[in-house]
Amino acid sequence: MSNGTSVPWADLPEWPAVEFVAATAAELERGGRLCAWFGVPENSGTRLVAIIAFDSENTLAVGRSAPVTKSYPSLTLLHPQAHLFEREVWEQHGLVPEGHPWLKPVRRQNGDHPANGKFFQVAGGEIHEVAVGPVHAGIIEPGHFRFQCNGEEVLHLEIALGYQHRGVEEALTGGPHRATMSQLETVAGDTTIGHATAYATILEALAGTEAPLRAQWLRAIALELERLANHTGDLGALANDVAFLPTASACGKIRGDFLNLTALICGNRFGRGLVRPGGCKHDLETERAAQLLAKLRVALAEVDEAAEWLWDSNSVRARFEFMGTISAAQAAEIGLVGVAARAAGLVRDVRFDHPAGWHRFAPVPVAVWPDGDVLARARVRWLEIQRSAKFIEEQLAAPAEGEIFSANGELAGDALAVALVESWRGEVCHVALTDVAGKFRRYKIVDASFHNWMGLALAMRGQAISDFPICNKSFNLSYCGFDL
Repeated sequence: MSNGTSVPWADLPEWPAVEFVAATAAELERGGRLCAWFGVPENSGTRLVAIIAFDSENTLAVGRSAPVTKSYPSLTLLHPQAHLFEREVWEQHGLVPEGHPWLKPVRRQNGDHPANGKFFQVAGGEIHEVAVGPVHAGIIEPGHFRFQCNGEEVLHLEIALGYQHRGVEEALTGGPHRATMSQLETVAGDTTIGHATAYATILEALAGTEAPLRAQWLRAIALELERLANHTGDLGALANDVAFLPTASACGKIRGDFLNLTALICGNRFGRGLVRPGGCKHDLETERAAQLLAKLRVALAEVDEAAEWLWDSNSVRARFEFMGTISAAQAAEIGLVGVAARAAGLVRDVRFDHPAGWHRFAPVPVAVWPDGDVLARARVRWLEIQRSAKFIEEQLAAPAEGEIFSANGELAGDALAVALVESWRGEVCHVALTDVAGKFRRYKIVDASFHNWMGLALAMRGQAISDFPICNKSFNLSYCGFDL
């Protein structure tokens, strides 16, 4: 398949469970990466479905198993990037991945076990355990972090989420409903445009239609504005974590300026109400486009100055460099995406590898940094701020013409559609399977955070526990995008 397309469910290749795991492992071995792995209840069993991306080939491989009733051989033993997916399938459908090294709940209760289950422990006379959360100081969503430490050194960090029990995917079953668009826009509020665009692409693929070119153009601009706001906020938050207040203060204000540019397009700072299946609800006429461009240039000049303060500070560099390092091999092995992957030297960006919508005509250069530490993740954000701003300037200089909306058709029945979007945090993957009437039989969402929380756990190994806040912020992952 290609990104943003659909196929009849009956056309998907099918294997017995053992052969399906082996076939998936073989595809991952030859360079694929796992975008999604989930279960589809059918009759008395559950089918496993795999979505594998081949970035260098711009293609997606999709397959399914025959119905499984009890267990199957664990894919995680061969490819660790599957470990969380298999735990989720076990939790949701009761299928046991035989041989899985750490099978425990992901989000819900399992029998008498709470959502966080049993934690890994390190034994030794000098070892102590530190538990943080799920309730945190300030206004923040719940997440639990369990550290195994030798003195100040972190030997192991295990992260437990799922405390919000949101039930988003279950609510989507039987849709699209009247509330579905609002639910998709709030999968992760800071990624409204990313998830809304993925959902709109899914419905257009199932209907065999395409949004007008001007709508695709508007979506691309909004997606890059979302990236600008969040990356700017992250640079400020990283500065704050090392007590560098000039950049922290400036970026907090500038983030708001970028959010206001999205509001200039659609009236909402997070982009709600802009993207719709079939196109967009709001246009950007010439006068407001000129205002947007002028304000963009002012905000970009300010963030450029604030970032230079950060890079010129020896104390900041001393804290950022060599902290929370992830190697390229580790990043590939656990399936990192987005900023975290590119900061470890992986060229991995949906806008380049699997372009859909307007990015087919106007790709954004991939920003990569090889070192894999906090500084690298900060530098990738800075590079992307510059490139996103340049992209928006180029698009406003040569806008697409035409309508912004065309009615979407009826959704195909018994079909599967896949949409990937490079959100500011990383790859967003939506997969929809319809029933014979064209209603959602299964809707699967994989936010970038689902791939990347394990990266934070690895980054903390060998670090001082006091380094956790800055390592955590350098990934800046979503709790709500995980707690679906």
